[in-house]
Amino acid sequence: MDISVPKVFLRSLLLAYLLSAILLIIISFAMYKLRLPENQVHLAVDAVYILSCALAGFAAGKGLKRGRFFCGCFAGLLYFAVLLAVSALLNQGLTAAPQELAIAAGLCAGSGIIGGVLS
Repeated sequence: MDISVPKVFLRSLLLAYLLSAILLIIISFAMYKLRLPENQVHLAVDAVYILSCALAGFAAGKGLKRGRFFCGCFAGLLYFAVLLAVSALLNQGLTAAPQELAIAAGLCAGSGIIGGVLS
């Protein structure tokens, strides 16, 4: 059976965003109940990026079974690109500093690579 590359990446993105939604709900509940400071919330959101992109890279690597390093990197960057596009649309432009965007892109790509290599 021939493997459809877009289908594999779409499935990996859906899994990653599902995990993101679940983890962000848990973080918002913890924020409400524990009154977490802002720096801890930022760390938790970065952890969500890392875990979600690692899952996306893992799913993409498992689905394609070749070029897992690049599949993971692409899955992580795709996750970041969708996140950036939705954020830009909702905020009517980019509000984050370029350094913050570069760090987030690096986290997504790096954790996607790790997930792809581990698949």
